[in-house]
Amino acid sequence: MKRLCLISALFWLFVIPAFSQQVVQQMPDGFDSLRAGIAHGSIDTISYTSKTVGAQRRALIYTPPGFTKKKKYPVLYLLHGIGGDEKEWLNGGKPQLILDNLYAEGKIAPMIVVMPNGRAMKDDRAIGNIMAPDKVQAFATFEKDLLNDLIPFIERKYPVLTDREHRAIAGLSMGGGQSLNFGLGNLNEFAWVGGFSSAPNTKKPEELVPDPQAAKSKLKLLWISCGVSDRLISFSKRTHDYLTEKGVPHIYYIEPGVHDFKVWKNGLYMFSQLLFKPVDVSSFAKYIYAGEGTPASTNIPGIKYPQIMPDNKVIFRLKAPEAHKVQIDLGRKYDMRKDTGDYWMLTTDTIPVGFHYYSLVIDGIPVVDPNSQAFYGMGRMASGIDIPDPDGDYYTVRNVPHGQVRSVNYYSSITRAWRRAYVYTPADYDKDIDRKYPVLYLQHGAGEDETGWPGQGKMNLIMDNLIAEKKAAPMIVVMDRGYATDPQRPVVNTAPGPGPRGMSNNVFPEVLVKEIIPMVDSTFRTLSDREHRAMAGLSMGGFQTFQTTMTNLDKFSYIGGFSGAAFLQQGTDIRKMYDGAWADATAFNQKVKLVYLSIGTTEPERMYQGVKGFHEALETAGIRHVYYESPGTAHEWQTWRRSLRQFAGMIFKN
Repeated sequence: MKRLCLISALFWLFVIPAFSQQVVQQMPDGFDSLRAGIAHGSIDTISYTSKTVGAQRRALIYTPPGFTKKKKYPVLYLLHGIGGDEKEWLNGGKPQLILDNLYAEGKIAPMIVVMPNGRAMKDDRAIGNIMAPDKVQAFATFEKDLLNDLIPFIERKYPVLTDREHRAIAGLSMGGGQSLNFGLGNLNEFAWVGGFSSAPNTKKPEELVPDPQAAKSKLKLLWISCGVSDRLISFSKRTHDYLTEKGVPHIYYIEPGVHDFKVWKNGLYMFSQLLFKPVDVSSFAKYIYAGEGTPASTNIPGIKYPQIMPDNKVIFRLKAPEAHKVQIDLGRKYDMRKDTGDYWMLTTDTIPVGFHYYSLVIDGIPVVDPNSQAFYGMGRMASGIDIPDPDGDYYTVRNVPHGQVRSVNYYSSITRAWRRAYVYTPADYDKDIDRKYPVLYLQHGAGEDETGWPGQGKMNLIMDNLIAEKKAAPMIVVMDRGYATDPQRPVVNTAPGPGPRGMSNNVFPEVLVKEIIPMVDSTFRTLSDREHRAMAGLSMGGFQTFQTTMTNLDKFSYIGGFSGAAFLQQGTDIRKMYDGAWADATAFNQKVKLVYLSIGTTEPERMYQGVKGFHEALETAGIRHVYYESPGTAHEWQTWRRSLRQFAGMIFKN
């Protein structure tokens, strides 16, 4: 018996160093299921005295299969999210099953896992307003409770290794932020730190790691993971970017998924396999999700490429055996490489969310990618790719009543030509045949046409969803081509200056007021007074909107410019523009129900300053208006989709 105990002790003494750290893959489907025929660990509830809180507090503790008090174990402190408690991991993440199955396959070092309640207050239940200030503060207070009360209790009651090299902390969401804050803020206590989908409570990177050299020397492993479609991913990315800049080794793992337990279970599965083993820093760069991406929604049906990866990089693949040079022009030109099968391949940098035009450039000639749908933009037919936005649910197809986009042909006496308008009618238009509707005239930008808003802009889906949620009044939306020329009028060559291309000799405002509005009012059931008529547009269409509405205030009550408004030369007195329409702010504010301006925060400086300057001039003149900056977007459809969503929700409201 003594000999057997000696052998057992020697085994446990050397078992942890015997493990080596290897590149870990995604958790297989079903790995969190109960397996028969393997040893299982135990989960118990413990109670400890918290001097920090002044109360008895509870935690769950997992002890591994074959647990014995004759051996000392490393410890992982595993934290929950803002809406959970000590049972959240157990109820949603099945940690005991994941760990049991990993032990059965010999993939992890034996460890104790402590799952505490990270809300350090006397009433620490996840009830009521979980976002209340005192409850949010309690998550920060938990740092003191953890260090001064819980860890000492665990070390008194359980056979654990008490040095920092054998202590880890990790958590999901709010617990991920706590883990980064507490672990990186207490490098003398923790050598292993993991944040899964870390929440906004995560400190700024320079506060997390004020001394990069200390972090390099003391950390065994720093793990940061998140779902690519998680709207909180920016908090993980900013930490990763800072650590990369400062040369602090860490694993940054972005996987398919959102803010849920699918991602968090995989975080535990992968992170736990790396704990308490020799560390190979050179392997960190290999932690890139190697699975297939998702065919772009803009692909020809059934076509696999272009393919969007979890980190929003795009893979292009094309067979062109006779080509000598092939490029993708997507914001910048990327050179493709040909393999031995005559396929040209490319993986881009990370592409911002939203819709982007692109071209395939074959031996110097830009053409449409045969794998992609074509869109009229850039002044010609082009390919397009739509990078999913985690916050883009408002322009996706939902199970709600849907309106129709109708094509209407009409003859213009002004341009001496047939023209086409697209007209959106709400879902109940053909059911409630006695009802009349307000009208929004919605214009595209330069280089685009009437197909832009229903195609690239997803306006019909935006309207369907807003109306279904009762966030917008049911309305008709008219989209026409913003170019119109009277062949009998002489061409006027204007001097170069600010403003969109194609404005010179463009009589579209006249066509809209004299022909399109009467045609729409006679063809559709409209409320034809100015109180029920709005106009908005993007870029060039925004300039056209102000040009049209401000000279026809008897016809419009709502005005919107998305990345485009009025030309404002330096030193111009805004009160003198448009025949003094803004000279009397009180009168204007009583007459016009809404003036809306928007711009993307990363738009070209000239455009950004132009719209912002116009906003400031209106503010100075006392003109009531709404000003919105779309965060992180440029002169692109994502800025304009967000703008339409806001604008449509504000108009035609009593």
